[in-house]
Amino acid sequence: MQHQRPKIVDVARLAGVSTATVSRVLSNPDVVSAETRRSVEEAIRQTGYRLNHAARNLRHRRTGGVVALVPNLSNPFFSQILAGMAAVLAGAGYNLLIADSCVMGGEALLAYAEPSRADGLIVLDGSLPAEGLKRRVPVVLACEWIPGIQAPRVKIDNRAAARVAVEHLIGLGHRRIGHVAGPPGNVLSEARLAGTEQALAARGLPAPQVFSGDFSLDSGRLAGETWLALPAEQRPTAVFLASDAMACGFIGEVQHRGLAVPRDVSVMGFDDIELVSHMTPALSTIRQPREAIGRRAAECLLAMIGGEAPEGDIVLPTELVLRASTAPPVTTPAIKSHEAGPARL
Repeated sequence: MQHQRPKIVDVARLAGVSTATVSRVLSNPDVVSAETRRSVEEAIRQTGYRLNHAARNLRHRRTGGVVALVPNLSNPFFSQILAGMAAVLAGAGYNLLIADSCVMGGEALLAYAEPSRADGLIVLDGSLPAEGLKRRVPVVLACEWIPGIQAPRVKIDNRAAARVAVEHLIGLGHRRIGHVAGPPGNVLSEARLAGTEQALAARGLPAPQVFSGDFSLDSGRLAGETWLALPAEQRPTAVFLASDAMACGFIGEVQHRGLAVPRDVSVMGFDDIELVSHMTPALSTIRQPREAIGRRAAECLLAMIGGEAPEGDIVLPTELVLRASTAPPVTTPAIKSHEAGPARL
């Protein structure tokens, strides 16, 4: 014979309190005295009672789910961000649902903004239409942002981070510096290109030679082909790429053609995904606090779901991580030494 699942009334009887008090301990423990809270928590432990999240959500007219809209789930950049979100949401009793905004489109994608589908959205794709997301569920923007949406943004200072990356290359002695950009019109692409241009202009150096890219591995490979097709004397001696995935593709193409990094070209990435510290050579890059971005976005969304006023922009720090893919150019002496190790922004 199966044992009956413990109920909230069993917890209340054992703790010597009302069921309303047990409910308050579970949903809003700060309003209950510490002694009462300890008694209820001990009764929960002894009875093995578990909160029925489905019933709670039905009472509060909630779905119990939060949707993350992610551009291109195959990109390893998003793994730690989603892990950070999931950890926070699971602790609050919410499920994290993930939709690839590059695969889904139109009304199928925007339907996730309806209260019947999700209690809130975390949007990581800055190319989505603002009007379609202006519905009735709370929205938090992470990494990228969408002009026209008044919503909290969890991000880094992309322009400042790009400046730090290029200043490192300048400090090594590089004077011809190229940049492999992200997709045209993308807010991250524009900010990182602007930071690159600012760093070079501040030192009186020529504007960067810009190669097309879209944050993908293959676009980095194609940029490598374009760089290789230039006359040797016209090639940038250092290339800053707007994502680590593109940097991996670029290095692979250069090495496949018999050249060496950093002897023939220094390469700087952006993101610090897990793979790049294990490459040969290991990649110098800008480290984004990806798990922290996911956590802060989830915390912000939960506060909004709970009725709190949305926060403004949350800007998290980045680090310059120096590894083996950057070095002084062979023909140009370095103008100054640069401290090794991470440099926080």
